[in-house]
Amino acid sequence: MKKMTFENSMKKLEEIVASLEKGELSVEDAIKFYEEGMKLASSCYNILEKAQQKVTKLKNSTNVND
Repeated sequence: MKKMTFENSMKKLEEIVASLEKGELSVEDAIKFYEEGMKLASSCYNILEKAQQKVTKLKNSTNVND
């Protein structure tokens, strides 16, 4: 899977969820979509985790005297 932005990953994840919720996919396709969705969810989590670490680091560096 190529590197996607957080926004693009979330949009694709929403599309996958909608497809799975319809219940019209074959078992094989549902498994493929589920697997791709899990990878996207993990990627989004990692992006958010890194962003949180950056914000914490910035916050800590500006609150030296607190």
